[in-house]
Amino acid sequence: MIPPPIDQGTLDTAVALVRAAGKRTLRWFRSSDLTVERKEDGTPVTAADQDAERFLREQLAEAFPGDGVLGEEEAPTAGTTGRRWILDPIDGTKAFTCGVPLYSNLLALEDEHGLAVGVVNLPALGETVWAGRGLGCWSERGPARVSDHTTLAGAYVMSSSFSHWAPGRVAALEAAGAVLRTWGDGYGYALVVTGRVAAMVDPVAEPYDLGPMPVLLAEAGGRFTDVDGEVSIERGSGVATNGHLHDELLAVLRAR
Repeated sequence: MIPPPIDQGTLDTAVALVRAAGKRTLRWFRSSDLTVERKEDGTPVTAADQDAERFLREQLAEAFPGDGVLGEEEAPTAGTTGRRWILDPIDGTKAFTCGVPLYSNLLALEDEHGLAVGVVNLPALGETVWAGRGLGCWSERGPARVSDHTTLAGAYVMSSSFSHWAPGRVAALEAAGAVLRTWGDGYGYALVVTGRVAAMVDPVAEPYDLGPMPVLLAEAGGRFTDVDGEVSIERGSGVATNGHLHDELLAVLRAR
C-alpha cells in the first residue's frame, strides 16, 4: 500500500523553522568570538549548534505538541503522537568552525509510515532543499530532480571525508572512473537531489545525519540506502544516488 502524502502545512512549517534556525547560526559563522568545545566522543560543538537545536526543539514543541524529538546535542524527547522529529542543528560542524560555508541544518519527520518530511538548509549559501512524502522535492529554483548519469565512470561522488572508508575503497572507485570530492555532509546530499552530482556516501553516520535523506531522494527520483542496500537511517551509514548507478556503487563499496 502506498503511504499517504504528508500535509503541505507540516512541510511548510518545517522549512520555515529550519531556515530560521539556520539564520541564527550565522551570528557565529566566521566570528572572532566563536569558541569550539569537544564532546565526549571528541567531535566539535559550538554555541551555534546548541542554540539552533534549542530553538528548533522549542518551536517544534509549540507547533506540534506531543511529537517526539531526536537531536544531536540534547537527550531524546519522548512523544505521544507516534511521530518523531529528527534534527541536526549543524551538520558539518567542522566545516562551520573552519569558516567553510557548506554546513547545513537538517530536519526530518518520521511517522508510522516512515520518513515523511526532509529539509536540508544551507544558510551560508542561501539554499534549501526540501521534500514531503507525496509532495515532490523542491529548491528555490523549483522542482528538484536527480541527474541521469548512468555509470560510475565520470560520476561525481561526494563524501564527508575519507577517514572512515575501508582500505582500498577510494582506489576502487577511482579505478571505476568516479570523480571523488569531499566537504559533503548535508551539502553532498543536496547536490545529489538537485542533479549536480551523482552520489553521496557516508560510511559512518548517525540517524540525525541522515534523517531527511530517504524522502528527499525518493521524491527527487533517486535512491537512498545504507552501504548494505537497506533503506534505513539507523544502521550507521548512508548512500544516496540518482538511482541509475546505485547498485554499481554499492558493489564497489561492499567489495572485499
